[in-house]
Amino acid sequence: MADSRVGPVHHPSEARLLDYASGATREPVALLIATHLALCPGCRRKVGELEAVGGALLESLPAEPVKDDSLARLLARLDRPETTEPAAPVRSPGDPILPQPLRDYVGRLDQVAWRHLGPIAQVRLLPGFEGLTTRLVRIRPAAAMPRHTHAGTELSLVLQGGFSDAAGHYRRGDVAEADSAVDHQPITDADEECLCLAVLDAPVRLTGRLGRLLNPFIRS
Repeated sequence: MADSRVGPVHHPSEARLLDYASGATREPVALLIATHLALCPGCRRKVGELEAVGGALLESLPAEPVKDDSLARLLARLDRPETTEPAAPVRSPGDPILPQPLRDYVGRLDQVAWRHLGPIAQVRLLPGFEGLTTRLVRIRPAAAMPRHTHAGTELSLVLQGGFSDAAGHYRRGDVAEADSAVDHQPITDADEECLCLAVLDAPVRLTGRLGRLLNPFIRS
């Protein structure tokens, strides 16, 4: 599908960008937003402005008085055994389709252990975050997804190709957000495979007649 625009036109909400700038976003969603920022100068600039405002507000707060036992508590913390921190993502030469920082989590697309079902292939990322499911998803060109709605919220970032639904056309760098108010059937563009990063906080609910056949694949 021809598209003459330059850069993304669908962006994360202001609230999501504010949460990201303040450090209040959990890692899977932060990864999706950071990857969008790598492709979107406008949102990158906006997050920089939000971070600057947050820093100025912190500097304007009155200093807290130091408690008499602060030194003793600090020394006690230093005496505690070290805790194990989560492993950082492995740096990799990666794949040019994948912007940083997503490239550090995935590496090369031709080395991904995809799980296939029909026109869809997927791989799970960041499995250790309870309540959040993160997937890298590949979909063949001109494929209609099962019609579905959402028990929670789904964020999808397009990395290659594109798709359309009733809300619009999404291409590289665009973020689509869907919730229980949305019942849609995305259709990928005919000229190229569609690659997306998706983060869900609840399973989708399939509403088409053939949707039940895909439930084990989608929810696993």
